[in-house]
Amino acid sequence: MIPKKQFSIEYDFQSSPQLLFQYLSTPSGLSEWFSDDVNSRGEKYTFFWGESQEDAKLISKRPYEKVKFQWMNGEEDEEDCYFEFTIQMDEITKDVSLIVTDFSPEDELEESKLLWDSLISDLKQVLGST
Repeated sequence: MIPKKQFSIEYDFQSSPQLLFQYLSTPSGLSEWFSDDVNSRGEKYTFFWGESQEDAKLISKRPYEKVKFQWMNGEEDEEDCYFEFTIQMDEITKDVSLIVTDFSPEDELEESKLLWDSLISDLKQVLGST
């Protein structure tokens, strides 16, 4: 088993936390930028990319603040690896930030960050946030 390293990336958004949260926490929102399609049944979410699919469990959800998923891939480190979206709003400036936390093998870390950059760029386009 290749050990995975946690990383976090922060992105600025020109969007309300409420609208952003809808695209991070609902199957219809996630299917507009994260994967081709998303189905959910309770806490189990199934993400589709072309011919492949991956299952994830919704671990926690705090409205307009945080969504955390854990991949259900059968790997030994499954319980320690998750991906999380945290929305922060500066009380004074009202600037909105999205912090993405994920895990990646160390030799794939840069590729994982580039993938998130691309995904978040798609999300910003969907939201009209540049």
